[in-house]
Amino acid sequence: MKKYVYSFGGGTADGDKSMKDLLGGKGANLAEMCKNGLPVPGGFTVATEVCNIYFQNGNKVPKEIQDEQGQALAKLEKLMGKKLGDAKDPLLLSVRSGAKFSMPGMMNTILNLGLNDETTEGLAVRSNNERFAYDCYRRFIQMFGEVALGIEMEHFDHIFDEKKKKRKIKVDSDLSAADLKAIIEDYKKLVKKETKKDFPQDAHVQLDMSRDAVFRSWNNDKAVYYRRMEKIPDEIGTACTVQAMVFGNMGDDCGTGVGFTRDPGSGENVFYGEFLINAQGEDVVAGIRTPQAIADLKKVMPGVYKELREITTNLEKAYKDMQDFEFTFESGKLYMLQTRNGKRTGPAAVRIAVEMVKEGLIEKDEAVMRVAPSQLDQLLHPVFDNASLKTLTKITRGIAASPGAAVGMAAFSAQGAVAMAAKGPAILVRKETTPDDIAGMDAAKGILTAVGGKSSHAAVVARGMGRPCIVGASIISIDEKAKRFTAKVGDKTITVKEGDFISIDGTTGDVYVGQSKTVEPSTKSGFLAEFMKWADEFRGDFGVRANADIPKDAKAARNFGAEGIGLCRTEHMFFAEDRLPFMQAMILATDEKSRRAALAKLLPMQRKDFAGLFEAMEGFPVVIRTLDPPLHEFLPKREELMVAEVKLPHATAKEKKEMAAKFGCTVGELKKTIPSLLHRVEELHEMNPMLGHRGCRLGITYPEITEMQARAIFEAAVIVAKKGKKIIPEVMIPLVGGYKELEHQKAIVESVAKEVLGKAGLTKLKYYIGTMIEIPRAALTADSVAEHAEFFSFGTNDLTQTTMGLSRDDYTKFNAHYENLKIFKTDPFGSLDQEGVGKLIELAIQLGRKTRPDLEIGICGEHGGDPDSVAFCYRAGMNYVSCSPYRVPIARLAAAQAALAKGAKTESRTA
Repeated sequence: MKKYVYSFGGGTADGDKSMKDLLGGKGANLAEMCKNGLPVPGGFTVATEVCNIYFQNGNKVPKEIQDEQGQALAKLEKLMGKKLGDAKDPLLLSVRSGAKFSMPGMMNTILNLGLNDETTEGLAVRSNNERFAYDCYRRFIQMFGEVALGIEMEHFDHIFDEKKKKRKIKVDSDLSAADLKAIIEDYKKLVKKETKKDFPQDAHVQLDMSRDAVFRSWNNDKAVYYRRMEKIPDEIGTACTVQAMVFGNMGDDCGTGVGFTRDPGSGENVFYGEFLINAQGEDVVAGIRTPQAIADLKKVMPGVYKELREITTNLEKAYKDMQDFEFTFESGKLYMLQTRNGKRTGPAAVRIAVEMVKEGLIEKDEAVMRVAPSQLDQLLHPVFDNASLKTLTKITRGIAASPGAAVGMAAFSAQGAVAMAAKGPAILVRKETTPDDIAGMDAAKGILTAVGGKSSHAAVVARGMGRPCIVGASIISIDEKAKRFTAKVGDKTITVKEGDFISIDGTTGDVYVGQSKTVEPSTKSGFLAEFMKWADEFRGDFGVRANADIPKDAKAARNFGAEGIGLCRTEHMFFAEDRLPFMQAMILATDEKSRRAALAKLLPMQRKDFAGLFEAMEGFPVVIRTLDPPLHEFLPKREELMVAEVKLPHATAKEKKEMAAKFGCTVGELKKTIPSLLHRVEELHEMNPMLGHRGCRLGITYPEITEMQARAIFEAAVIVAKKGKKIIPEVMIPLVGGYKELEHQKAIVESVAKEVLGKAGLTKLKYYIGTMIEIPRAALTADSVAEHAEFFSFGTNDLTQTTMGLSRDDYTKFNAHYENLKIFKTDPFGSLDQEGVGKLIELAIQLGRKTRPDLEIGICGEHGGDPDSVAFCYRAGMNYVSCSPYRVPIARLAAAQAALAKGAKTESRTA
């Protein structure tokens, strides 16, 4: 008979840490801790499979599983010596979610289950603490009401806050038992009003409803969003762990806390965490009270602190990773409620991986697999410029919860942050965040809260997302309705309204009014440099190049470890203010002679740019793509010209001057230039420019364009080569649909190369001519294309569009529907469509290498910096990927992990 419910407690367990697929991370680790003799309250875990069965069975748990749960409950009651629902000495339970991968705060938890009017009286007598019993009951109604009954938490908060206000009480613990009883009665009236039913008094009904609510929370909006963000599969489901309650809110010798075996923000090997006296675990996580640092526990409860340190140190050694743990102490006795591999920032992930290798806990290959490639992003972006900070007003220093610098406009709601992020950078400012804020936290560049500690929801989620975060900035007073906050700085009161810029430093905790400038980070030394050296060892000869169009970007790419340029878009060089008039003159030319005259003006400019790229990438290949976009993109928009034509006869002198500057002519030439431009724009107008007169089609129609660009490339090569520097030029012809187009353009390039290199006496200079595979026909005929191409570079942006018949720009209008309906596994323009476009790429590689076994193959679309796409490219047998400069380290690590994956498969999402 298949097993669905797994018990643990009393030093034994049905499962262990290897069973995360079945028991979720929480259940598997509780079973492991229990087996190892740690003080874990007994309980049982309903397997992840039951979550899927629940949904498939019309939101019901089948009777046979219900019966198995009943047997596990009876076993727990026997272990604890108490019964669920017993009026005199009730067994109370916690019901918590727990998927295979950590999803902090995204799903639901219910504590104190089993309380009702009778059992609460029994608990009061048994504990000899009436206030404690009724505090537990009001918490249970509140959590159960929100999670299982669907009542908005703000309704409960309103009742609770009104009672505090009426009694002139600021701290929750100052409410008396009588106050709590009154609140409970109001809570029960609220439940009756909202659900048309009394609050359920049967503890077994409470348990079933809570379990089902945990399963339903797998599909709530915030959990779905988080899974999509973290690329966690929808089908794995969540387990439900039911555990005997222990109480941190029975008095001053009780408490609760969360912690990490290392600092999850910096990675430093220090004991890190927080606790609250006389509180339950949700109080710490929710951030509604600012807790004490875990180091203070040594003074408050020295015995508990010593035992906790010993247990967590051993847990880290056993799991060989930084642990995130939860604990409660009741009447001075310690209980461990959870351990899991902790969420951490990118800098912390790298440091922990490196130091654990040096400590002998893990090997280098495990260290490389331990860091998610996306986490490196946090180490590669600018930090605050100290000189710039001196010009800003510092408001306060809060608790530094997640490192990094963030500059943005203040937004006081999740929805506001999402809307603001569409216009510019946003900083989410809240009293405290909740799991419902996940979309706003994702959209924001940073997060600032007035309350909470390093283990609050804001801190934990921000670290996992790599967002700079400051919590517990208590000096700021936030009015979320008015969308502003105020802070007293010296004798002045500073007000920051929605849309005002602030700068936050999640490394120091400092908050500033205004926009700080930033500086580039260093990647040449420290933990990152050592870590990347290991990654490169495992990556082997699989290359990582950069997409760069100007020498500045090429130098940045080299700094990040790029081994060449995989794509230089030559058209970007023509948009510069000093070049655009010559480009437009070439387009407006009515004959070849005039076009060549304009191209002659552009030649030295392109030559200079190419020389800069060759110098920056000395010793590495530089792939230069000939002109790709349609010519109309270099001309003013048709609508602008039509408006200008109508407006010109009535324009003021100032307006005419502005028009002349805009259209690249003198005021006196406007009457001739505007109609001329409009006529040419209308001539070049296309119904579908993306599939029109562009790429190699331009070079075939106007061969002098290809000729000029080839001349600029090889003259630049001569200049740099004569300085004694090694250069490897690779000329790439875009948008070919078959070998004929490539053959035509290649002949022009070879003719120019022979002339220029021959004249310079550099006939032995090696160069390559290849093509961009971005049209399905080119992929399908890759065997004949390879007869003329020395390399292939897959332009996956256009290949995705042409293969899927999907416009990248227009897809954004309906992508949300496709993602919600799971029509596509992921955004095909963010991560390569391996099932469709990927098969076409694999076929093209197979055909190309059949003709030319030594064919060099890479990718230069935006997918080149996506870790999943990089792994595909590695498996497909490519030689390299090319991506934007700032994604080069990400691609290097993704390639290393792809190489290691051919051996032992290791999970990397735990970091």
